[in-house]
Amino acid sequence: MADKLYIVMPAYNEEDNIEQVAVEWHEVVKRIGEDSRLVIFNDGSKDNTYKKLQELQEKLPQLIPVDKPNSGHGATVLYAYNYCIENGADYIFQTDSDGQTIPDEFYPFWEERTQYAAIIGHRNHRQDGFSRVFVTKTLKLVIKLVFGESVTDANTPFRLMPRATLEKYVPQIPKDFNLSNVVLSVLLVHNKENVKFTPITFRPRQGGVNSINFKKICKIGWKAVKDFRVIKKTIKENDKKNK
Repeated sequence: MADKLYIVMPAYNEEDNIEQVAVEWHEVVKRIGEDSRLVIFNDGSKDNTYKKLQELQEKLPQLIPVDKPNSGHGATVLYAYNYCIENGADYIFQTDSDGQTIPDEFYPFWEERTQYAAIIGHRNHRQDGFSRVFVTKTLKLVIKLVFGESVTDANTPFRLMPRATLEKYVPQIPKDFNLSNVVLSVLLVHNKENVKFTPITFRPRQGGVNSINFKKICKIGWKAVKDFRVIKKTIKENDKKNK
């Protein structure tokens, strides 16, 4: 029996990108198997993103649009992971709906799926501006200072994981946490899981306007530092229990 893959992505005001992105990634799940699904979570968009997704269902039978109230990117990713666990996906692949990642780069990940607890993309040549590169490097430094862990690229929206990995670590991530993928990466590295970081292409946004500006990034970052301290305390408590 073929492995059931769920590709999940959050979408917020992506009406300019969503059709092309959905069509391209639907080809991936179609190729993997008839039980695989592309699940796109409309995070309370104020434009026609969800309407377009509903219309696309007619020609993309393995697409599932899910509408939900706005909660932010990280919280929506966490919501998506729980959705996949509840629906019995064998493997979960998370990416974003802005067209910055390339579907063809998924297949080498899939070929190695049984060998790792997670395979995560490494954006070693980001093409989406200096400010984003700066944020990535700063985040890496903060993770090193707070957690004492060196994580290659903690927040990459290009990651493949078996359900067992998510079942083990998702319950440890605070609900509605805005940097859920970051915490997940830290937990994997801290617990010495077999994680592979693979270089990927990361293009400029393919259309529309990014809803996160530099001011918002700074605000999210400051809150994250505070939240990281709480998570670090939880990690230490778990370490003591497991000794």
